[in-house]
Amino acid sequence: MKRTIAATLALLLLGGMTGCGPGPLVVPAESPKVIPAKPSHAETSDEIRLEEGLTGRSLSAAEVAGLSDRLLANDYALNNPETMARLELLILKTMKGPDKTHRSTLWRNLGILHYHQHKYKQARQELQAANEINPKNARTHFYLACLFAHQGRIYEKLGKDRVSRQQFKRAAIEMGQARKLDPHNPLYQQNPRQIIHQE
Repeated sequence: MKRTIAATLALLLLGGMTGCGPGPLVVPAESPKVIPAKPSHAETSDEIRLEEGLTGRSLSAAEVAGLSDRLLANDYALNNPETMARLELLILKTMKGPDKTHRSTLWRNLGILHYHQHKYKQARQELQAANEINPKNARTHFYLACLFAHQGRIYEKLGKDRVSRQQFKRAAIEMGQARKLDPHNPLYQQNPRQIIHQE
């Protein structure tokens, strides 16, 4: 890299002195590196617990359910692919264990994780599995609504209007369920089409 810059500068100087060449050479600036915001103390604590759950102390299914809830509600964690990959491993490890009491939460959180990774087919299967175990979770219905809306938009772009309308109708039904289960949550008052356009 240093040799390239030195060679470019030498050509610039020589070209400028002799009057040769098409004009000044413009060296593109390096793109700025995006540095993610530093995690808060609570986020750091959750990162430590996540690491412990993978490498050291065994976490209970209840602890993993709570930890995954917090991390998936956190923009810092959602925008950190390494954290999401580690969380996925921890959820899968926990689901292999004998404790089935938090299975619907773990399925739901795995579905939410895959939704944010744009793995929509996996997310849909996992969210539907969570919904079969516990059909009274508003957050599960919300994410199913988002998934159906995404599918509707895909069919819409393909010109398959009838199938697209069916998917948007299913999204509206799921969002209605979320509203019914948690009527005070403003997130569930939105139109699924608007949500996917904001993403």
